[in-house]
Amino acid sequence: MKAGGNGARFVPAGLLALLLAGCGLFGERGPVRVAAIGPLNPAANPANGELSAPNAALLDATAQGLVSYDGEGQIDVGLAERWTVTGDGRSYIFRIREAKWSNGRKVTAERVAAILRAYLSPRSRHVLRDDFPEIETIKAMTDSVIEIRLAAPQPAILELLAQPSMAIVDKDMGWGPMRPKRHGRAMLLSPVPDPLAEDPEEAEEAANDPAASIELVGTSPAGALARFKNGYADAVIGGRFSTLPYFVASNIGRSRLVVDPVPGLFGLAFVRAEGFLATDANREALVRAIRRQRLVDAFGLTEWQPQMTLRPALYRRDGGPAPLLPAWADFDDDSRLIQARRVVDRWRAARGDIAPLRIAVPNSPGGRILFAYVAADFAAIGVPSRRVDADAETDLKLIDEVTPNDDALWPLRRLSCRSDTLCNREAQALIDRAALNDDPALRAAQIAEAEAVLARYVPFIPLATPLRWSVASQRTTGLRANARAQHPLNRLIAAPT
Repeated sequence: MKAGGNGARFVPAGLLALLLAGCGLFGERGPVRVAAIGPLNPAANPANGELSAPNAALLDATAQGLVSYDGEGQIDVGLAERWTVTGDGRSYIFRIREAKWSNGRKVTAERVAAILRAYLSPRSRHVLRDDFPEIETIKAMTDSVIEIRLAAPQPAILELLAQPSMAIVDKDMGWGPMRPKRHGRAMLLSPVPDPLAEDPEEAEEAANDPAASIELVGTSPAGALARFKNGYADAVIGGRFSTLPYFVASNIGRSRLVVDPVPGLFGLAFVRAEGFLATDANREALVRAIRRQRLVDAFGLTEWQPQMTLRPALYRRDGGPAPLLPAWADFDDDSRLIQARRVVDRWRAARGDIAPLRIAVPNSPGGRILFAYVAADFAAIGVPSRRVDADAETDLKLIDEVTPNDDALWPLRRLSCRSDTLCNREAQALIDRAALNDDPALRAAQIAEAEAVLARYVPFIPLATPLRWSVASQRTTGLRANARAQHPLNRLIAAPT
């Protein structure tokens, strides 16, 4: 429907709403319209590194991994229709469903195994490459059966395999459960017809039902929220701390905000240990100086909580030893500032002025707020700082990651001997031994010991829990807060109960 001239201003409000519903703008029978924050690239591939929120959502819908997450954050089927675990916990055997690549060729276990091996190869840029447990082999046992053999039992491997970045993509081709089609700047996703349906024509017709489709667009935070507010989107996904001020400014009702209670790492990792940062005591003074509650209060969201431990303490599900509280945890903010200032004063008396610390945080409203509060706390103990972009040379870099599985070892692995972290060989040796240990009690003891070593070494300034938020309309009944921050597009409308 097109409006001619200014004629639309004379249409009664009730009739205008009815006409718009007929056009599909607010209609319940049209595609579910999703605005994801970030760039959308239809050719995105997990092998090329980190995925934007729109790209992750697209791949999760069109090239699902061996397993997937449902709308509640629970493990569900994916390309594998079922799986078994051997008694020793070291072998996972997946039977893949009857499926075809988007060019019509059959999906085979051999090809899927090759894709997974490429994702986890030493030269891969895959974002989860270093998070997987030690894998001995990934091989096809038959045309439809894959085995993943581990060096040690790892119950949390399914949670890694369910991540959107483990989507099974073959040369930019997916298999489903939805198929993509360009629709202007958006991607229109419709269900893949059941290849085993008795009536293929009926299956194709059902798959082409507009109400079963998803229209996905990648856009700016302001653009995504404007779409929602003006009725051009049923949901907004991909929100983080850096974009939360856009929601606050949008005046969208607070009841529409969905905040995921997720464990993870949110804080500043020390990238280099030089100059003032060369000593553990100086790095610890910076950790001690941060007034965490004051920082999160600046964002005005009660669900966002401060955190002071290396391993996630809030919303934790890892079953490991209790996270180690720092020695200064019981002191109030003023006392911590005094203690930290003494350390800085001693160093300056012996070495002179401190060069401004370069801190890499997003150049966004949330990033600028975060930097302002961190810089003020550092300045309060006599340490100057300046914000830099993520690709610049830096001294500290923001880590903002949800735990990809329930392994108590994950945060320690993430903070030790990576390209963007410091490296303590004693802690890394303990981490490596724990990763291969199949004795739960001994493994827990090694995790606790590794955490204590890292805590003394001080590789990281924990600030808060990761913040993940979405916006949901009444139509998107399946977009619910969950402990994985996973919101599959094909689950946005919950099935009737």
